[in-house]
Amino acid sequence: MIYQTLAPFYDLLVKDDEATQMWVDFTQKYAKGTNILELACGSGEITIALAKLGYSMYGTDLSQEMIDEAQEKEGSELVQWEALDMVQLPLDKKYDSILCYCDSLNYVVQNQDVLTVFEKVYACLEDGGVFLFDIHSLDREVEFAEEYIEEGFLDDVAYQWTIRHEDHFLYHSFTFYDANGKLEQEQHVQKVHNPLWVKEQLERIGFDVSMYTDFDLEGIQEGEKIFYVAKKVG
Repeated sequence: MIYQTLAPFYDLLVKDDEATQMWVDFTQKYAKGTNILELACGSGEITIALAKLGYSMYGTDLSQEMIDEAQEKEGSELVQWEALDMVQLPLDKKYDSILCYCDSLNYVVQNQDVLTVFEKVYACLEDGGVFLFDIHSLDREVEFAEEYIEEGFLDDVAYQWTIRHEDHFLYHSFTFYDANGKLEQEQHVQKVHNPLWVKEQLERIGFDVSMYTDFDLEGIQEGEKIFYVAKKVG
């Protein structure tokens, strides 16, 4: 299971208040209604920020350890939390909007599972509801054509984070060494999906789709992430 060993270090590695605000602004611009499901909510930074603005947030993540981290934060009591695999999303509730941010959909590496997520999201949205998500751009394959290595310290824990690319997949390896020399490791795999294939599948299901690069550039342009605003046409 991913995001177990990494969970207590996640915010120390990637927390960025300015970036969180950009996600919040994107949500406020495109989301419909106030009843929102977030898939792969991680440590809950965006989830809690939206809850503080008055959205009724239901935060879910594959990792119970990440949910535990989120529930330790100020404002977490405003959110309903659950450990949940997005591929197994139940169909017993409807939402105004559904979110899946921070390239989380790239962790769904099988095409059929991606389609399953899209179909379940469509079924769980109210008519006129919106699915907001992002994926890695194809430029990320070029960026990681050569292995990326990041090293440093998180408090008194030394870490190394490497990313390598092979055949449309990104392989992340995390290694942590505590002050006593204890070693812990975790590996993640992401697939870099073709953005046009993703758009085609959404439209086939019935979504009306708009695409942006890095939050606000229209269409597919050079950048890190492709953003989707997929509206369920009732």
